[in-house]
Amino acid sequence: MQLIRLLLASVLLMSLVPAHADQASTKRLTELLQRAETLTGRFSQLSLDGSGTQLQETSGEMALKRPGQFRWHTDEPMEQLLVSDGKKVWLYDPDLEQVTIQTLDQRLTHTPALLLSGDVSAISENFEVSHKEAGGVVDFTLTPKAKDTLFDNLRLSFRDGVINDMQLVDGVGQRTNILFQGVELNTPIEADRFRFEIPEGTDVITE
Repeated sequence: MQLIRLLLASVLLMSLVPAHADQASTKRLTELLQRAETLTGRFSQLSLDGSGTQLQETSGEMALKRPGQFRWHTDEPMEQLLVSDGKKVWLYDPDLEQVTIQTLDQRLTHTPALLLSGDVSAISENFEVSHKEAGGVVDFTLTPKAKDTLFDNLRLSFRDGVINDMQLVDGVGQRTNILFQGVELNTPIEADRFRFEIPEGTDVITE
């Protein structure tokens, strides 16, 4: 469930450029994110508690499209499907035969998935941004300006201009590491990929 709540280490090959929090970092991050009108690929996710003990490991496939549309499918044996059409979010658990429907929270600090699929022009309003760069790898650290957020800091790592991994740390030190694999930018995605048809017999919870 951590992946659902937070929706969702780079190797330094050369000496690092010192981290700095300024408009240049925000501009660079915005430009990299805006390159991807759509984003598809697979992911593997590892959750650790504050002491470094593994809590959960999952994998799956994802598809994202601006503005605010995403499909995040976690493989069995912990299968779940998270779908957003930009307005509503459906969380489907096939084992429980249950779907939860919510209104999409457009605040980037509450829905990190929107950093990859939403309105990136709001980044400077929501975060302090710094970055480190080495060769073709750029690591961005985002610290929320607001206090009522789901995480204390977020790191996005790009390799050769493409998202490579993401790490989120919450208020109790729990970490969620997400590694993206086989990522493709700007591949056409059918609109129905971001809609969810509720299977017959499924319990529906509306929040």
